[in-house]
Amino acid sequence: MLADAVSDAPCFSDYLQLDRLFPNAKFVYLDRPLDKWLPSMQMLLGRMLVHLDKDKGRFHPVMKRSFNHCFDIWQVEDVFDDSHLTACYLRHQQQVLDYFTGRDDFIALDISVTGSFAALLQFIGLPKPNTTDFPQLSFPQLNMGRNVASWDEYKHPNKISANASGPDKRKFFDYRL
Repeated sequence: MLADAVSDAPCFSDYLQLDRLFPNAKFVYLDRPLDKWLPSMQMLLGRMLVHLDKDKGRFHPVMKRSFNHCFDIWQVEDVFDDSHLTACYLRHQQQVLDYFTGRDDFIALDISVTGSFAALLQFIGLPKPNTTDFPQLSFPQLNMGRNVASWDEYKHPNKISANASGPDKRKFFDYRL
């Protein structure tokens, strides 16, 4: 096994290919209301867009492809436009839900709902934490509005940098969308 969990780009765009590569995997779709997602995505894209440039951006080509696949960043004049991002959000959500309909290896969770973290723990087979330390069993409220955290801020000994590659680092699989 390469990992216990993977997230972020390119998982959100490549779930079909990952499902084929890892047929026993579980898939978790974390959602939040559009009015909360939209300003955070606009802020994130504002920070990342220069690095996602097709020719000059420093991000890995797979990451660039992933963001373009979901957000059409190379095809639209204003990637930050509310109506454009809303259409991207709704299209992606519908595609994911349609693909995983009726499967027991998939769960969709609204992270703003109390108890959603407990549902995730149950789905992946982990025990609930002590309710004294985590009374509502809900996701922490991060990346709200203009307060988008940098991935670099999160520390864990098993975390692999998004910019790392090689045999013991981030692995990109060779497949086509």
